Amino acid sequence: MELTTFTPLLAAAGGLLVAASATLLMLGLGRIAGISGMLASATRRKSADRAWPAVFLVSMVAAAGITFYLAGFSFTPRQGFSTVALVLGGLLVGYGTAMGSGCTSGHGVCGLARLSPRSLVATAVFMTTAIVVVWVVRHLLGPGA
Repeated sequence: MELTTFTPLLAAAGGLLVAASATLLMLGLGRIAGISGMLASATRRKSADRAWPAVFLVSMVAAAGITFYLAGFSFTPRQGFSTVALVLGGLLVGYGTAMGSGCTSGHGVCGLARLSPRSLVATAVFMTTAIVVVWVVRHLLGPGA
């Protein structure tokens, strides 16, 4: 199976797993499942609370790897994207996450579920930005532009 094929059953299962993990983390530890915040806590030298975010992140990556392996997914990088552009894009996403004090998981999943006005604004801003960037890349910078 290729990852570009939309399968409603797998999408629904993934959504349920994200909701379950965010809910269990909130009920069990009273923490928001914000991946960027967890990464910051797990890598910060002076953070006294580094263990649980590190375990969560390692478990998340391991679960993805196991799923890829068991389901027979294959991953091939898309052609036509330079490594420099991919690294720059990743750095810009990280910078934007720091500026917005959170990421799609913290604001978009957990914050919206808690009806947080701050998360509603943050999600609207990063979704609008993503739409504009995709349009610019496809129509102004893409092939034939």
